[in-house]
Amino acid sequence: MYLIAIGWMYVVVMMAVAEATSRNGTVLGAIFTFLLYGVVPLALLMYIMGTPARKKAIRAREMAEQRERETAASGEPDRGGEPAADPVAPMRKEP
Repeated sequence: MYLIAIGWMYVVVMMAVAEATSRNGTVLGAIFTFLLYGVVPLALLMYIMGTPARKKAIRAREMAEQRERETAASGEPDRGGEPAADPVAPMRKEP
């Protein structure tokens, strides 16, 4: 995805340079060439191509929040994975 963007920006920069340095071209025309052929379409393309990644991140965040709510609602401890230990060792009487 980024390789296409880099290649396209190279082409657009070369078009803008050609516009600015040509006898009939202007710097203002080069700026508009850069913006209208490069920045705006590329921003739109990157936004569209990034949609699946954004949806996946939103879904993962919602699942984590749901798991957190379920753990908090169950009333159980944090389930840290450690076995329960007795705070005080039991005393044994000698016979």
